[in-house]
Amino acid sequence: MLQLDLRSRQPIYEQLIEKIKELIITEVWRTDDQLPSVRALAQQLTINPNTIQKAYRELEREGFIYTVKGRGNFVAPIDITMHREKLAKIQEEIARLLAEAMYLGMTKEKLMHLVHQAAEQTGGEQQND
Repeated sequence: MLQLDLRSRQPIYEQLIEKIKELIITEVWRTDDQLPSVRALAQQLTINPNTIQKAYRELEREGFIYTVKGRGNFVAPIDITMHREKLAKIQEEIARLLAEAMYLGMTKEKLMHLVHQAAEQTGGEQQND
C-alpha cells in the first residue's frame, strides 16, 4: 500500500507524508482508522523507525492524524476550521502557479485539461468554494 522511492531526492519522511495524506484524502483510510504502528511500518518499509515517527508527528501537526497514548495513531476527523484555512492557502498557491504557467505560455485549455485530469485521479469532482 505504501511504496517509497528510496532513490528519490525527496526525503523519505516527506514521501511517507504524501502517501499517507493520499490514503486519507482518497478515503482508503477513514476517520478513526488506526495507522500501522511505527515499528510495524518501519519493518514493512525497511526504514528507520525515527523516520516514521517524524512523518507521524508532522501529520499530527497538520491535523491529518491524532495520537492516543498507548494505543497508536489514528486518522483524524476533518476539522472544518483548519480545513477552510488550508483550502485558502491552497487557493492562493494555485492562483500563483496558474499565473506563472500562463506567463510561461500555457493555454487556458491545457490548464483546464490538467484540472479535469487531477479530478479524475482523485476520485471525483467535489464542489467546495
